[in-house]
Amino acid sequence: MYQGKITQELENSDDFLFDVHEIDFALLTHAHIDHSGRIPKLCKEGYKNPIYAHKATCDLCEIMLPDSGHIQEVETEWKNRKRKREGKEDLLPLYTAQEAYECLEYFVRVQYDEIIEIDENISVRFNDAGHMLGSSIIEIWAKEDGKTTKAVFTGDLGNNDLPLLDSPTMIESADYLVMESTYGNRLHIRNDEKAKLFLDIVSETLDNGGTVVIPSFAVGRTQEILYEIDKLKEEYGQDEEFYKKYQTIMKVPVYVDSPLAISATEVFQKNMNLFEDEIRDKIKSGENPLEFPGLRFTRTAEESKELNESQESSIILSASGMCEVGRIKHHLKHNLWNPKSTILFVGYQAPGTLGRSIVEGAKKVKIFGDEIAVNARIEYIEGYSGHADQEWLLNFVYSFIHKPKHIFLVHGELDGQMVLKEKIENIAGISVTIPNFGESYELEETPQLLERTKKVANYDKVFLKMDVLERIEKLKDHIGEIEEAVKTDIHTEDFDIMNLNHRIQDIQKQIENLIK
Repeated sequence: MYQGKITQELENSDDFLFDVHEIDFALLTHAHIDHSGRIPKLCKEGYKNPIYAHKATCDLCEIMLPDSGHIQEVETEWKNRKRKREGKEDLLPLYTAQEAYECLEYFVRVQYDEIIEIDENISVRFNDAGHMLGSSIIEIWAKEDGKTTKAVFTGDLGNNDLPLLDSPTMIESADYLVMESTYGNRLHIRNDEKAKLFLDIVSETLDNGGTVVIPSFAVGRTQEILYEIDKLKEEYGQDEEFYKKYQTIMKVPVYVDSPLAISATEVFQKNMNLFEDEIRDKIKSGENPLEFPGLRFTRTAEESKELNESQESSIILSASGMCEVGRIKHHLKHNLWNPKSTILFVGYQAPGTLGRSIVEGAKKVKIFGDEIAVNARIEYIEGYSGHADQEWLLNFVYSFIHKPKHIFLVHGELDGQMVLKEKIENIAGISVTIPNFGESYELEETPQLLERTKKVANYDKVFLKMDVLERIEKLKDHIGEIEEAVKTDIHTEDFDIMNLNHRIQDIQKQIENLIK
């Protein structure tokens, strides 16, 4: 499921590029909505076969998919109110919360390391991907014409020093590898640096009388941040300067303001057997790494509103992580304008999202139709990302004893994919393909691109339309910035209004010609 750009989100309702009734089974790597979010649509359109996923992934999908359905309903209701005023027909949600509940009956729970015989020709194995609770690297063995071919799908690979979870499993062999590439051209800061940076940013903000707002993915990142806050004392307990900063943090409440994050934290507590050894030892000794004094959960909308009416400093973790939906938008509206507060980003921000705009230095943003000045301190600790960086993506490739014949890079921005492709081909000597949307390949010695379907060709036209819409949105933003500049400097003598006037007239003529 696409999340972020409104132009991309429109594509979520598009038809699948295959006949739903011809699919025999599905394999789900993990519960994050960008991977699982269209499963209810799949079932709504007639899919009635098994969906294999790790047990913890199934637990999380039980709360995440109905939550996604609820969001579809709320957003569609909002759009329909506007459409009614315009005399347009109502839209239907992509799926409802009830339809999401109904798809859960097709989930088949599996454990790590067990080989599952799908039929006499296909078997699979799920391995820990270290990305989030239950995330999996999936090995697939397929027999055809007396020959067995092995493909490996990484799903999302975990950051190697992620709190709570084990590192990704290293796979011994593959004929073909389909690998994510989110951070194909970037390196994360290491764990010890990010803990210190987190402490410094939060304590400085609280000393200044501000609030720290952390836009956090409800599942995974929220629990990791809670753990990080809890363990800071152990890492720097003997350092006097640290202790002062730690005491500053411990004096204020830490709110988890997301019903989904609260439910997900409960799922984490039920699946602690998946945590790394050190964490499991703590749990056996009676210590819960996801609980500490000052931690408070706000379940209701009323409790959430009270946070923004309070004058006390606090730490607020709230979904969504990219600031597109949910309670985080209210917290941003009440804190972005305040120079005392800090907005601390701890996860990947997709292009076109509100989070990405703020991280990239937007001076003003629109939230609920209001223009909000960005005066707060903006920080981004990339090391908290749940994705492997370039170094660990390459290490995953190097770890194969029997190297893949070919690698397909998916799930990344093209710039990062091109850098990673070059490194893999030059250093590991393995050929790499970056497939386009809707392409199919026949797995021969050198994978062969099959003819793209007419459906995909039609999608190209849709993408072009989406691109035009995006360019129009950017033009609107630029015009808004020009308008603001003129208003601000209207009495300034050296403001080159004549030059600007000529440029505006040129743009106006171009737009008029386009309309004609």
